[in-house]
Amino acid sequence: MKNQIYPCLWFDGASKNAAEFYCSLFSNSKIISENPMVVIFELEGLKLMGLNGGPMFQINPSISIFVNCTSGEKIETLSKKLSEEGSALMALGEYPWSKKYAWIKDKFGLTWQLMLTELPDGMQKIFPAFLFSNEQFGKARQAIDLYTSLFPNSKKNHQELYKASEGQPEGNLKFGHFELSGNLFSAMDGPGDHQFKFSEGLSLVVDCNTQEEIDKYWNKLISDGGQESQCGWLKDKFGVSWQIVPTILGKLMSDPEKSQRVIQAFMKMKKFDIETLKNA
Repeated sequence: MKNQIYPCLWFDGASKNAAEFYCSLFSNSKIISENPMVVIFELEGLKLMGLNGGPMFQINPSISIFVNCTSGEKIETLSKKLSEEGSALMALGEYPWSKKYAWIKDKFGLTWQLMLTELPDGMQKIFPAFLFSNEQFGKARQAIDLYTSLFPNSKKNHQELYKASEGQPEGNLKFGHFELSGNLFSAMDGPGDHQFKFSEGLSLVVDCNTQEEIDKYWNKLISDGGQESQCGWLKDKFGVSWQIVPTILGKLMSDPEKSQRVIQAFMKMKKFDIETLKNA
């Protein structure tokens, strides 16, 4: 059974403004649903959640949004608009891997990788990109192995590894694509001393239809050094944050007579229990 896996962006009250801004940048985009806490939107087929979580966490460059641009005009326009009130981590220019590439932090703190490329037919245009750095440096392939073994309809695609002559540990991941439940992701090992690490600022939501699925993903992701948190949140052994959520939660929360009781029930939980939520 296919699970939807998509990014959740943590904002301090700015999720609606951010979603509107991002949707204005891409033609095939829309806001799907919203309430004071959460905005669900879509960019070129990529589903995202904006969460008004307060000032506790902030998005950082450990997970960015990668955009394949098929024209010089498009990448230049995106670079210009995303840089307004933001900053360029790597300015738009020519690099060994692309004639036009930029890495930009926008005004809401989300980072974007823009690359001019010829997009193969059917390839996802926008997807999350992991940067394994500092204490997680060298673990990108290990993480991909875990994630693709866990979720159905998942696979490892192209992986480009460092050679001994390239000044990095041989076999580390220079760049790779993989799919989780049919959703495209990329990852790389990032050398150097980066002042950020995986955090709750950008987490991955896994929609689950059954308690069996919740139990499976929860138990596997916290194994071997992961950490449980509250309300369906956890961190895996690489420090990546996940939300393991029952699909029925949205329906329960939409009922004004039940929503407060449901909230009171799941605030007491770490791993979600579907029957307890229904009985609330």
